[in-house]
Amino acid sequence: MTSKIALVTGATQGLGLALVEGLAQRLTPADTVYLTGRDIDRVNQAVAALPGGGARVRGEILDVARPEAVDRLAAQLADRHGGVDIVFNNAVMRVGPDDDPRAIVHAYTEVNNFGTTRVLRAFAPLLRDDGRLIVVASALGTLHHLAPVLHDRFARPRTLAEVDEQVAAWRDAVADGSARAGAWPGFVNIPSKIGQVAAVRALAHQRREQDLGRGILLAAVCPGMMNTPTSALWWDVSDAPTPAQAAGALLDLAFDPADPEHYGQLVRYGEVLPWTPEPTAV
Repeated sequence: MTSKIALVTGATQGLGLALVEGLAQRLTPADTVYLTGRDIDRVNQAVAALPGGGARVRGEILDVARPEAVDRLAAQLADRHGGVDIVFNNAVMRVGPDDDPRAIVHAYTEVNNFGTTRVLRAFAPLLRDDGRLIVVASALGTLHHLAPVLHDRFARPRTLAEVDEQVAAWRDAVADGSARAGAWPGFVNIPSKIGQVAAVRALAHQRREQDLGRGILLAAVCPGMMNTPTSALWWDVSDAPTPAQAAGALLDLAFDPADPEHYGQLVRYGEVLPWTPEPTAV
């Protein structure tokens, strides 16, 4: 049997690190899990700190904000292994309540949104039969959280390029201060997560028939609220699950038989979150 190859972006801490550990535990010693991050020292430290057993964990540098870096690693994995089986796109630039959206939005979208579409473009073609390509997003990534006047911006795109175009337009509106006048929410996480889910939906629109025929799952996933230092800046997360606990449902999505109902959708705890608001009864 062909050894399985898994990859996690943004994997030196928190949920990403928990996903690497969970993948290693569920896979076999013949398999490989790639733990990636931007800083070589943190990558090496994370790999060294993981418990032994299960799959081999291999550290690699990957900054999803750099297009050439994503393409290079995809080419390396294709050369080494001929394809990949599981990809979790978890890389994220975190923001706090004191961050000025106008000052950080370019760097933020470069990682969270354009980084997502880069990973989708680079790794979707490498998926082997029964593969999984899962984007870690949020329940905020649905049109419920966006003013109706803006829905078409993310409901209409059918290609990754079109999603990127809408994200860039929002980014520029935030940077020049016109976003609030255009009905955009002040919390940059909302349009960003919607853009991530829209990207998954757009790629799924193009690949659905071939992927379902090969047992491939392409989906976005919400891990739910987690007890992390970043979340604690915004909310009381003292009773929330740890990243290791939250990782369980995501790993189940990667290892359970693919559910066609999950394809191209945002999934939380095994259930699809509706992309559009339910019609209001009159």
